[in-house]
Amino acid sequence: MKNDYEYREREQALDIEGQFRFGEGKISAYCSLFLGALSLLAVLAYLYPAYLTTIELRQAYDAAFLQQFLKYGMYFSLFFGVLSFVLNGHRRLGAVGIVLTLMAFALGGYSIPVGPVEPVRLSLGVDWLILAFLGSTLVFMTLEKCFPKYRNQVILRSEWGLDLLYFCFNHLAISAILIYANYHASHFDWALSASLQESLRSTPVLLQVAVIILCADFVLYWEHRLYHEVTPLWPIHAVHHSIEQLDWLAGSRGHFIQVFSERAMVMVPLYLLGADKTALDIYVAFAALQAILIHCNLGLSFGPLKYVLVTPQFHHWHHSSEKPAIDTNYSAHTVLFDRLFGTYHMPTKHWPADYGTTVRLPRSFIGQLLYPVTRWLKK
Repeated sequence: MKNDYEYREREQALDIEGQFRFGEGKISAYCSLFLGALSLLAVLAYLYPAYLTTIELRQAYDAAFLQQFLKYGMYFSLFFGVLSFVLNGHRRLGAVGIVLTLMAFALGGYSIPVGPVEPVRLSLGVDWLILAFLGSTLVFMTLEKCFPKYRNQVILRSEWGLDLLYFCFNHLAISAILIYANYHASHFDWALSASLQESLRSTPVLLQVAVIILCADFVLYWEHRLYHEVTPLWPIHAVHHSIEQLDWLAGSRGHFIQVFSERAMVMVPLYLLGADKTALDIYVAFAALQAILIHCNLGLSFGPLKYVLVTPQFHHWHHSSEKPAIDTNYSAHTVLFDRLFGTYHMPTKHWPADYGTTVRLPRSFIGQLLYPVTRWLKK
């Protein structure tokens, strides 16, 4: 029985090599590298906006205004690159950051004219990648450093590069994901109800948001549960569970089949409800932020909210490989459906000691991409 389980404290050793320390040049080198890479990507997006930006996101920001941020990002990349040489630490990374920034300057830098963009059906979400990465690192990495659950877990923890690759793929492929999701939702035209949609739109926006959250959560709960409990589907979802140290980047790890199917399934209730655009925008922002937050290395208790909403502690238990936690806590937004359907596991005084899958998966992107196929063939 779960009540008889003896919970343990997690043993998290400090990774000295992965640790950032002031004065060694490592922080400067990585700042230069990432700012240089993002600057080059941004310049390419300004040069080829039809193919490297997303229509939906482009309508929500002022491209000319963001060039001012690009300007400071490029100069800071150069500054940090030079600083890494002054501090005599990780100079190669600093040099790469400088070279990438100089390439961005050579292509036009922050002075590329901004004009109307002719939309194309399929494009890479380079703008979405840049804004999401900068926002996530600024907000969630800061929270993790200020309120960590596991203080010895470093930013450059094991397999962070693999998860960064997943992060890039998921954001660059956003246009393809949306096209597939909308196509999937269109098959439910037969279930549309004009009277239902009109009734929902006549209610306050916040009530619309609450209805969307509950309906989306119901769909995501059952989809998530099927991935766990239907044997042929588990190898796909196992890729997401293969991570053994959770942080803000961990939620990005997921097989592309799962990524596409999740977006497609959650689009169905959004499509059928037909809520106001404002309500939909609020939900999308809430869902995106919560998806990152619940994977964070964040020790905040969240008070009474943890009995209503999915929080890091709740979702960390979902990622635990300890016996009482296996196949529990499927919900994405609220804890309601885990409560209703008997899959709730939340020992409030404890956090997991072990994460990952009971059978260790390949540790490479290609290995994980092919893992479901190899498992199906073995069956």
